[in-house]
Amino acid sequence: MNVIGIFLAASLTDNVLLMRFLGLCPFIGMSADVNKSVGMGLAVTFVMVMATAVTWPLYHFLLVPLELTFLQILVFILVIASLVQLVEFFLKKNVPSLYASMGIYLPLITTNCAILAVTFDNISKGYGLMESVVYAVGVAFGFLVAMVLMAGIRSRLRTAPVPKFLEGTPILFAATSLLATAFMGFSGLIK
Repeated sequence: MNVIGIFLAASLTDNVLLMRFLGLCPFIGMSADVNKSVGMGLAVTFVMVMATAVTWPLYHFLLVPLELTFLQILVFILVIASLVQLVEFFLKKNVPSLYASMGIYLPLITTNCAILAVTFDNISKGYGLMESVVYAVGVAFGFLVAMVLMAGIRSRLRTAPVPKFLEGTPILFAATSLLATAFMGFSGLIK
């Protein structure tokens, strides 16, 4: 598969949030506002791409030759946690308002299963380093698009006449399922 196909598949047909349902905690928690959604999407993008760029060589040039592949979860989580700390330091110093608005969701990027899934996917799919980075960028782009779309939907829901029994979280999950159904339409696009 070429890099464009990898990117499109990662962002649309195999969207980590809407087709695989990984990383829903920040999706629901941070999609109340477009600015917060973009901030979270960019933070996840940085961590996801950098984690891929670091874990792929670590796996192929260190863990495999030394027959330490059983440590891959531990090593990958340590890499991801270190990168999240870098993002936290950067946001705290340079964008304190975004840092404050992200609250607990920023350190939770460390345990975001979507980021860990991308690092595992790159290995299980047999991608090279360049393909792995393209895949990570595609997944991150799909994450960002889904976050911004959900923020737009949530802004419309604030003024919509939602039935009492669906107010709050239930309508968010109903809207998410409809958004996921819309993304299923992309499944015939890329084989």
